[in-house]
Amino acid sequence: MNIVVLLKQVPDTESVIELSDSGLAIDAEEIKWVVNPYDEFSLEEALLIRESRDDVKVIAMTAGDEGADHSLKTAFALGVDEGIRIDTSEITGLDPLGAATILAAALEKQGCDLVLAGLRAVDDDHYQVPAMVAEQLGLPLISSVNKQQITGDTIVCSQVIDGGFVRVEANLPAVVTTQKGINEPRYPNMRAMMKARKRPVTVVSLADIGLTAGQFTSDETRLKIVSMAYAPERKPGQVIEGETAAAKAEELVRLLKEKTDLI
Repeated sequence: MNIVVLLKQVPDTESVIELSDSGLAIDAEEIKWVVNPYDEFSLEEALLIRESRDDVKVIAMTAGDEGADHSLKTAFALGVDEGIRIDTSEITGLDPLGAATILAAALEKQGCDLVLAGLRAVDDDHYQVPAMVAEQLGLPLISSVNKQQITGDTIVCSQVIDGGFVRVEANLPAVVTTQKGINEPRYPNMRAMMKARKRPVTVVSLADIGLTAGQFTSDETRLKIVSMAYAPERKPGQVIEGETAAAKAEELVRLLKEKTDLI
């Protein structure tokens, strides 16, 4: 059984985000890059499945330039069997559909029984790539999963919905996106990271999967960034003064009446 985990490299949430001079992207020069946190759940789930069976191979796959190898090295340190990077260094401004097209082509060539991906990426929050991959491959999609069980050629999942959960069953191969609560991701130690640095990443060109960079030009991109701007600074809060709690409450009510339409 081959399980492919789709990984995306995103800015560390503790990084200070600055805009580039163009105003159309972030300045990546000082950014620390990490594996998308929701993809960590998928990676952990794949490893747990392998630990429960004797016939599982776990493959981590990403698309990007050489810098994206860092996420695959992290996956190596956690114990994946193979790391594949589709080289997209010739492409600028890849949108969700473009990313999905590239990943789907690579998955079709690779072949797999299960595709695991994070529910969303914390950098752009598009929520689109796994669904587009499933559509292009003609595979069932089960999204927002917090529990799964594989029996034979069938996967049964608990899917998070508004107000509860629903039990969903699909035949393999399938695409599944993971949600918080499905597991507790493990993290590599320094020794494992040092060993992972020496492991080779399998680099796949666009030509290897039957694509060209010309298919992903700015003219072909469905989603275009027109501008980016910093969020407006939040106004400081107001401290309500008063000698007693009742006096503070009275002053709060007065201010709400005076400055808002809430009362």
